[in-house]
Amino acid sequence: MNSINSVISFIKEQYKTDNFIPLHIPHFGGNEKKYLIDTIDSTFVSSVGAYVDQFEVMMQDITHTKRAVAVVNGTAAIQVALRLLGVKAGDEVLTQALTFVATANAIAYQNATPVFIDVDLDTMGLSAKALAVFLEEFGDLRYDGCYNKKTGKKISACLPMHTFGFPVHLEELIKICDNWKIPVLEDAAESLGSEYKGKSTGSFGKVGAFSFNGNKIVTCGGGGAIVTNDVTMGEKGKYLTTTAKIPHPYEYVHDEMGYNFRMPNLNAALACAQLEQLTGFLENKRKLAKEYESFFASNGINFRTETPDTKANYWLMCVELENKSERDLFLKSTNKNGVMTRPIWQLMYRLPMYANCQRDKQVNAEFLEERIVNIPSSVR
Repeated sequence: MNSINSVISFIKEQYKTDNFIPLHIPHFGGNEKKYLIDTIDSTFVSSVGAYVDQFEVMMQDITHTKRAVAVVNGTAAIQVALRLLGVKAGDEVLTQALTFVATANAIAYQNATPVFIDVDLDTMGLSAKALAVFLEEFGDLRYDGCYNKKTGKKISACLPMHTFGFPVHLEELIKICDNWKIPVLEDAAESLGSEYKGKSTGSFGKVGAFSFNGNKIVTCGGGGAIVTNDVTMGEKGKYLTTTAKIPHPYEYVHDEMGYNFRMPNLNAALACAQLEQLTGFLENKRKLAKEYESFFASNGINFRTETPDTKANYWLMCVELENKSERDLFLKSTNKNGVMTRPIWQLMYRLPMYANCQRDKQVNAEFLEERIVNIPSSVR
């Protein structure tokens, strides 16, 4: 208990308050109000406007990709990206069970089925080693892609998630997927600003998906983005997310089923102002992470840090406790004393809608599920 009391005191010192400390709150210190007023004055507050266009260009620049598409949220970004990769009803998508439910839901929205592969202990994201073992046992490589020997279904995509902004081992994972003809979609919802070997997450797979929810490192209240280096695929994504409407001066012509997943110009204005501050946000959070790392090391608690060859955005910072009992005590004590902490997510196959999905042994995922706790991570 003395150690936990020290943690509570240290976190309150970092945020210079005795009041309740949330897990992650947005920081509005730039042009947010100015751009919102400009949007209102322009009357272009809905899904068409200069800030939507500007946001897409900024995301292309930040991720060093050739096409970005603004959408209404990160879940929609994943769903449409899966469709762009050719995921169809009845197909399967390899992903991780240790993730936020939106990852699995987006697969289900395409009437496909998630298959859960274990994670690595160091990144907490989809394990290339576990993926290779699974495919050696169940993969059936055919001329038109990879199929699952057990189910007979086509494995149409692999969807790793960069947990809390820590990049997965991308090169190894993509190499395996290329050998099995499985396209990779990066769930980069939590990793804006994170890098793997000097390149932005979201730019390695065929497509990347980002989120700008209220608790993300950059927020516009809601919002998401699809990014890709395939311009044709990106234009298809823009078309699908804007109701699949064929451009015309006045006629309404839609030649396939699309989605009304457009990001309003109001949200895009907020996003642009936030993106202008991304570099400062990253510096601020990395400084806090260093202070946390030093403090927790002196108290015998494992603070999770970035892996070699990566640069994490430290969106949500976390500690690894000794066991579930220690985790539960930590959660109870911190929240009782005004410091918000949260456990990592329940594994997807513990949820009723995904209980029957195929999975491997999930040794690492279950280990982390019992021990990982997020701590306050806001920009100070």
